[in-house]
Amino acid sequence: MAITLNLLLKLMIQNKASDLHIRGDGPVFLRLNGDLTPINASNMTSAQVNEIAAPLLSDRHKKIFAENREVDFSYELPEFGRFRFNYFIQKNKPAIAVRHIPFVIPTFEDLKLPVESIKKLLLNERGLLLVTGITGSGKSSTLAAMLEFLNSTWEAHIITIEDPLEFVFRDKKSIISQREIGFDTNSFVDALRAAMRQDPDIIMVGEMRDLETTKAAITAAETGHLVLATMHTLNAVQTISRIIDLYPPHQQTQVRMQLSETLRGIVSQRLLVSSKGGRLPAVEIMASTPHIKKMIAENSMDPINQAIAKGAFYGMQTFNQSLVSIYKQGLAKLEDVISAASNPDDVLLAIKGVEQEIEPHK
Repeated sequence: MAITLNLLLKLMIQNKASDLHIRGDGPVFLRLNGDLTPINASNMTSAQVNEIAAPLLSDRHKKIFAENREVDFSYELPEFGRFRFNYFIQKNKPAIAVRHIPFVIPTFEDLKLPVESIKKLLLNERGLLLVTGITGSGKSSTLAAMLEFLNSTWEAHIITIEDPLEFVFRDKKSIISQREIGFDTNSFVDALRAAMRQDPDIIMVGEMRDLETTKAAITAAETGHLVLATMHTLNAVQTISRIIDLYPPHQQTQVRMQLSETLRGIVSQRLLVSSKGGRLPAVEIMASTPHIKKMIAENSMDPINQAIAKGAFYGMQTFNQSLVSIYKQGLAKLEDVISAASNPDDVLLAIKGVEQEIEPHK
């Protein structure tokens, strides 16, 4: 039987895979619960990979691919959802990486996120709210769940700026204008500047990836809008430092002051294998309390982690606290919790402390 794109996408859905990898002179792989698994014994030829990609490419995509040797785009299979593609060259051979974007927008409960803490952050009507983590940590799904919550509870105009378009929203209490780079607008920066004349209440920026986009997002937050965005950073402290480091040294004092006033919160996450099947997120949540605002303004980064650890009243938690809670609830094995930790020794000590507290009651 010939290997077709639709066949591969259906196989991806049936196996609940997050990603699909198609490579010239290599087998096809699915990413299942974070691990790559080959699904065919024979290799795909380069010609087969190009044949799969060719019908999906617009003239614009073909031009980008010819110039850059890589291109992002999306594709929709009506029964199953949308798919985000990256078509690229490796070892002078074509390759395709595919990410599944379901039609149904997940809820906080679906994603196993700390619901009340995130809802508390979304009570802010203005300012900058960031979702961070490495590639494949679930940032897009978390951001979509946030937007759908706002869509269901606010009477607002929400503008999203995406590259490419991922989750498709329907108007509920809010109206949503979704803009795709290259089709509806030329760049994140152009779209953010234009958004100021489009009467938005909430702006979602797919990624704050450079200085220009970051400046425009902070300016939008300063002018009274709620701005949601993602960054490829590991935790709250690294996120704040990364934003400041984007600016030249002579502007960093000023941006610390801007960030201390505009930043409302940071949700950082990483996925680990669940003992009940699938994956679940460990989540660090930082809310911008007056104490944390002061530390950002004064460039006092180290104590922020301590403030997060002590900030349960504000809905805050560190990665360590999240991981210990996951283990305590029996949601993940000890080795998987430890492997997801930035400081495994600290998490192990905390878990031993929990076990010692429980022991006398047995």
